[in-house]
Amino acid sequence: MLKSLFNWKVLLNLLVAIAVFVGLVWLTFRWLEYHTKHGQETPVPNVVNKSVYDAVKILEDAGLEYSVDSATYDPKYRAFQVLKMSPFAGSRVKDGRAIELRVNPRTWAPVAIPDVINKYSGLAFQRITQVGLKVGDTIFEPSIQKDAIIRVLFKGNAVKPGTLIPRFSTIDVVVGSGPMRNISIPNVVGLTVKEARGVIARSMFEVGLVEHEDGSKDESDIIYYQDPASGDVRDQGMQMDLWASKKTPAELSAKIEQLNSIYRMKVDTSLPPVRYEEVPNYQSAPEPVPVAPAPVQRTEPVKAEPKPATTKPATSTTENKPKTSASSNANTGSNNKTPATGATQQPAQKPKAKKVVVE
Repeated sequence: MLKSLFNWKVLLNLLVAIAVFVGLVWLTFRWLEYHTKHGQETPVPNVVNKSVYDAVKILEDAGLEYSVDSATYDPKYRAFQVLKMSPFAGSRVKDGRAIELRVNPRTWAPVAIPDVINKYSGLAFQRITQVGLKVGDTIFEPSIQKDAIIRVLFKGNAVKPGTLIPRFSTIDVVVGSGPMRNISIPNVVGLTVKEARGVIARSMFEVGLVEHEDGSKDESDIIYYQDPASGDVRDQGMQMDLWASKKTPAELSAKIEQLNSIYRMKVDTSLPPVRYEEVPNYQSAPEPVPVAPAPVQRTEPVKAEPKPATTKPATSTTENKPKTSASSNANTGSNNKTPATGATQQPAQKPKAKKVVVE
């Protein structure tokens, strides 16, 4: 087997195969060098802090490609100034390699106006500030939507939500100040429905019920009745009901009389108007009530009942009187131990006289 391995034919084939392999490898690397331009490198020039126009001209003269991208606006740098580049200045790149430039834009990136229409003004102002915009003038306009945003103005023109404007721009807002009072109702009888809608909108009212006499919805029908009537006063935003037909008002006189009986109230002015007077909102002090004097009770002397006659002489009454007086004086003296000069003695109660009848 070894003898056949070292045969000259086998060795020749082996050498040919090795030569072919080495040749293919050499050709492959040569092709890669040619395709990738190996060894052909160009130094990257420094274009940082230059304007984008000058940077592009320098890269084109050096045979380099470039791509420009905007960064976040920085007011410390000039507009269109190159802030960064990749690869860095001084690097060696092959011909045709794109150099990425990061450029400061001319102004802030645009932002969309938020949808704040018909929103409360306090919340709307917060939303506008959050997106990077500023609120300038606040214009108040009569509207039934009090304190709500009606329109947004940019440079004096109304703009819709979603419109792109530069960041940190100033916008004006129109805010509702509440409805107007006592506005005269316009006369739309004789106008078409389309014309009446415009007149009602300009008078700051709204169209309510529109009843067509033939049941259609033709905007060219003529208005023959309206409620409220023309000349009445209402607040802004009130609705006006309309009745329209292709017939003339003379042909619809019966219908008009029927509507008058429903919507027009007749006021009797023959009676004098009732006058009301304001009553002061305080309570007066109650007047003192006279008090009748209490009746004086008079005590009548008690009459002693007669007693049966006795046989004692009339002088007995006089004899008993001093005894009673003496006994009372004795009792008084026994109760008062202080000397008579130092205390006030109470007068002795006199006994009631007894009536004695002598026959």
